[in-house]
Amino acid sequence: MINQKLKEAFKEYKDELTELRRKFHSEPELSWEEYKTTEFVCDYLGNLGIEYRRTEPTGVIAEIKGGNPGKTVALRGDMDALSVEQLNKDLPYASKEEGKMHACGHDAHTAMLLIAAKALNEIKDELPGNVRLLFQPAEEVAEGAKALVKQGAVDGVDNVFGIHIWSQMPTHKVSCTPGPSFASADLFKVTFKGKGGHGAIPQACIDAAIVASSFVMNVQTVVSRTIDPQQGAVLTVGKMVVGTRFNVIAENAVIEGTVRCFDPATRDHIQTQLQHYAEQVAAIYGATATVEYIRGTQAVINDEASAMLVQKVAAEAFGEDVVFNEKPTMGGEDFSFYLDEVPGSFALVGSGNPDKDTEWDHHHGKFDIDEDALATGAELYAQYAWSYLNQK
Repeated sequence: MINQKLKEAFKEYKDELTELRRKFHSEPELSWEEYKTTEFVCDYLGNLGIEYRRTEPTGVIAEIKGGNPGKTVALRGDMDALSVEQLNKDLPYASKEEGKMHACGHDAHTAMLLIAAKALNEIKDELPGNVRLLFQPAEEVAEGAKALVKQGAVDGVDNVFGIHIWSQMPTHKVSCTPGPSFASADLFKVTFKGKGGHGAIPQACIDAAIVASSFVMNVQTVVSRTIDPQQGAVLTVGKMVVGTRFNVIAENAVIEGTVRCFDPATRDHIQTQLQHYAEQVAAIYGATATVEYIRGTQAVINDEASAMLVQKVAAEAFGEDVVFNEKPTMGGEDFSFYLDEVPGSFALVGSGNPDKDTEWDHHHGKFDIDEDALATGAELYAQYAWSYLNQK
């Protein structure tokens, strides 16, 4: 099942892979601002003779056409960085952009997919089918995958595969289990309106600070007391803005937070309960409540056949001990929007190495990856595509 030509290619391109990742890391671009990265990807693919087209406003869809008829498998790599200040500025490839950083690993994903494309292009005459390459913008704002789907990213695609570098797993380990992998990620905003007034005359007021505080304490019971404990879910209030002055009773309070879960019915239930709790808590104090609930990413649910193929490919390419069973995460991933359209799977490739200080959480200002993991990810992209297309 494993293609030996591909295996040899990744040994040859290891240094180039590292150089590409470091280039992207030092030149981060935020969601929907990946213009230079898009341009670079287009030039790189063009030099390889791979057909591509730009997507709007950023991103690239390319295709390697095999020498024999067959199915089409898509490989996805995201490109955007975060509004995070890099703290490990002593790195030779540290971000050149103040307040911007590849703090999640998308620089690695882009580099790995480019080198995978280079290696696959060299054996395209042997491919029984086509490999579509999705260089996706705006994953961090959960909009890029939707945009690419609308622009034809998975039209005619039979299977889709993605990878995320994962600092919480040891370097080289590969995890891709059937079923839930990443949670759905929603946002909510609750606005309470009371009646403001002087801090010395509370009896004439409706204190929005009290209303909001009561809501924050009570809404936690949506998860702890209204949901089956075996259904994973988390509700987090991350922001609360209330009041204007120390001696003025607040008239308005705004609370923002996020909801994560894996089950669609649980997701619906939490949304309904948020509305109910906000209205009822407000009513107790004589205030009013307005709730905005914005659905973000869907849960990433790995197709069983695809996930098992990833495990088989990883074991054959790198050894049985590479296969790892990472628990599902409450993190969100817009790769889910591809899986709404076609079957596929999303794998994690470990990059955590305490000796290289690469175990920092994703989105932290000291996040970095063990670059030895790059070749594992790049080859996994290519070997999965090869193996999928060669299935009987």
